[in-house]
This record gives sequence, C-alpha cells and structure tokens, in this order.
Amino acid sequence: MIILLLNYALELVKESLNLSNISPDLPEEFSSHYDARKYELSQKYLKDNTVFGLVSGGFNLAVLVAFISAGGFGFADSLARSFGHGPVITGVIFFALIALGSLLLGIPFSAYKTFVIEQKYGFNKTKPATFIFDIIKSMLLMSVLGAPVAALVIWFFLTAGPSAWLWCWLAVTLFQLFVEFIAPVVIMPLFNKFVPLEDGELKSALADYAKSQDFKMKGLYKMDGSKRSSKSNAFFTGFGKFRRIVLFDTLIERHSTDELVSVLAHEMGHYKKKHIVKFMAASVVETGFVFFLLSFFVQNAEISAAFKITQPSVYAGIMLFAFFYSPLGTLTSIVNSYFSRKYEFQADSFAADTYGKPAALVEALKKLSVDNLSNLTPHPFKVFVDYSHPPVLSRIEALRGRPGAR
Repeated sequence: MIILLLNYALELVKESLNLSNISPDLPEEFSSHYDARKYELSQKYLKDNTVFGLVSGGFNLAVLVAFISAGGFGFADSLARSFGHGPVITGVIFFALIALGSLLLGIPFSAYKTFVIEQKYGFNKTKPATFIFDIIKSMLLMSVLGAPVAALVIWFFLTAGPSAWLWCWLAVTLFQLFVEFIAPVVIMPLFNKFVPLEDGELKSALADYAKSQDFKMKGLYKMDGSKRSSKSNAFFTGFGKFRRIVLFDTLIERHSTDELVSVLAHEMGHYKKKHIVKFMAASVVETGFVFFLLSFFVQNAEISAAFKITQPSVYAGIMLFAFFYSPLGTLTSIVNSYFSRKYEFQADSFAADTYGKPAALVEALKKLSVDNLSNLTPHPFKVFVDYSHPPVLSRIEALRGRPGAR
C-alpha cells in the first residue's frame, strides 16, 4: 500500500510542478509558428491531459486498494482453480482474469481521452468501430502471444529448480527478439495500413540519402496514421535487410522534402550510433535482473497471505512481485530516459552532420511541436522522470550552434 501511495504521490508532485512551469510568454524561437490563440490552446491541452491523468490514476489507485483489501486476488485465484486444471493452465487463467479486469477498467478512460479530449483539440480521427476493433485485436494478441510465454515461465519455475530464472530469461529474450522480427510484417499491419512510398521527389531524396549512408532496408513506407489521429511521427523498424522506414501520412502532408529527409537522417542516426542495439542489450540485462529477483519472491507464502491468497502458488508470486518491483522499475525507467535523451541529441547531431541542413531539422521539430501541441516549457523534474526526448527548445538550441542552422 505504501508503494502504491508513494507512486501516486510522485505523480502528483511531478505533474503539479509541470503545470506550475507553464508560462504565458511564447518563446521567441516559436514566434513565427505559434499565434497567441494556438499557444494558449497548447497550454489548455496540457492542463486537460494532466488533470485527466491524475483523475484516472487516482481512480485506478482507489480501485486497486479496494481490490487488494477485499481479497480480490484471492477471489481471482479461487475462480481460476475452479476450472480444475493443473498449475500451469490455472496460472494462465489467473493472469487472464487480472488482465481482463484491468483492460475493462481502462476502456472508459481510453474512450474519454480519445473521443472527448483528443476530439476537443482536433486530433481524434478514430471511429468508434476502429476503437472497438483495436481493443479486440489487442485482446487476441495478448492471448496468442502472452499466454504461451506466461505458461512457459510458470512451467520453468515449477520444474527447473534454482536455475529457473535463467531459463525464463533465455526464453523471454528469444521471444522478445522474435516479436521484434515479426512485428513489422505481422503485428503492426493488424492496426495500420502500410503502403510503399510512391515514386517522386520525396522517395528519390530519401533513397539517395539512405544510399549515401550505406543503409540497407526493405523499403520506404507510408502509414495511415490519420486513421486514428492528426498527430504525426516517423520511425524505422525491423532488423537487417528487413529494416523499413515508416512515415506517417500526416507527416508527409505537412513537411517539405528537406525536412522529411532530416527526420529520416535523425532516425538513421539512432541506428548508426548503435542506440537501438544498446537499448536492446540493456533490456536483456534488465530482464535477467528481474527474473533473478523474482526467484526470491515466487514461492513466498507470506506474500500470498498478505494479499489474502490462501493457497500459495508460483503464478500468484509472479503477479504480486510486480508490486514490489515497482520502485526499482521507476528508477530503471529514469535511467533509460536519461540515456534516451542523450541519444536524441546524438541523433540530431548525426542528421545535421550527414545531411548538412540543420535548419531543415529545426523547422521539422518546430512544425511537429506545433502540430502536436507539445509543451514547450516542461518542468525539469518532469523531464528528468518522464521524458524520453529532450524538450524541443533544448534540441533546437543544440542545433543552432551548427553552421547552416539559421
């Protein structure tokens, strides 16, 4: 309970400081991109999202505290056992019940954010049918991908003795790599349509730049991001020759060729600087550390009793361990975010050096910030805890020091 309350207290402090850092004065850097009305709109958007996050988080906290106090985990365990299966299948059912409850609890909040807040500020393009089908697809994916992994982890802890955490670590790492490999061609197309970028000036410019950097890829693709939102983005995904560059259709509509090549150069910078490999390696190490710690909790009868589960089990230990790991998870997230912000600066530098048009990247960053109503003046503590990208003004300032950036 203390851990849960401290986590929420951290959210309150962080978001309160962030709201207090709002300034009515438009930064000079954005004077040509924001008018007074739209800048005020971006701040209202921040306030609405912050209040929504705190209210939904407070509600979820209250439900979770009530669920724990009322013996909800014990009830879910009894219900899972009532199906009469062995410990592995019973554990999968137990996980499914908890996951289903969490999903159902979150649907009203997700719907409100999508159809009220995002709609209010002109971002939402999601139709109710798309929203519903996204939920169904997510549930099916969770069943198809999550259930076998959960079963395997439970089985290892039941049969492999002291080395179980090592086998879990190996199995989950291989599974994560497998998902990363199939995601671009199997999972992502379930939610969005990907079409090869049509021939023309943009495709030629992007392909020429990729060739100049000896970057081999499967192809250049356009994604129908406008199906759900008017916000824009770009990314690349996949491994080896299966790598593909993906641009949101909304991004293509609003940016010049030079700006889009600069965005591509930034994304390529992450690859060339081995940021993705570094993050994957860190994730593998963290996964092993998590399973090592889990091995001390998984058979703990006292923990099960504290959560009013009368029959201790491996699967209950796995579920309840998440509560105790939460503070450590917050710390690792802060460390990961620190390196992510550092890598963003490096990717910006790579784009400026290799494409030679830092002013185009500055312009792209400005347009993205304005189009997405991004917060231009986040509080340093909010950045420290949450931000995977540096504030846009910091990135622009770093780029301004380069020749050709003005």
